[in-house]
Amino acid sequence: MTVTETEQGATSTTTGRIVAIAGPVVDVEFPPSALPEINTALEFAIEVDGEQVVVTAEVAQQIGDSRVRAIAMKPTDGLVRGAEVTNTGRGISVPVGDVTLGHVFNVLGEPLDVDSIPDGERWEIHREAPAFDTLEPKAQMFATGIKVIDL
Repeated sequence: MTVTETEQGATSTTTGRIVAIAGPVVDVEFPPSALPEINTALEFAIEVDGEQVVVTAEVAQQIGDSRVRAIAMKPTDGLVRGAEVTNTGRGISVPVGDVTLGHVFNVLGEPLDVDSIPDGERWEIHREAPAFDTLEPKAQMFATGIKVIDL
């Protein structure tokens, strides 16, 4: 299996292959000209109980020789060396705004308490902090819904 670059419309996707697996840590080889940046999301499929499960991993390190080290966000049981990996070209993103109120999400922004939520705005989990001068500090009660008893 070789690593490849393909052009799909306006976006470019890069395909690599897994060269090492150590628990949730996977080393992936890509074409030398298309090495993913740190914090980029990678996707690969694993067969679990006869079903294909897409696993997302985040690039944590560029280790040389056209390889990156990534951390899988789901178990890697059943993953084999040589498996195909797709570079999404973007970071992991999560939903933001009113659609998130009252819901519980995993690290990938998938709801855990309902099947799905309406499509809305999503932000990448790694992004620049807002400029200090754009913040408006207020002294007010912040209701979280969490009850605390101090004895």
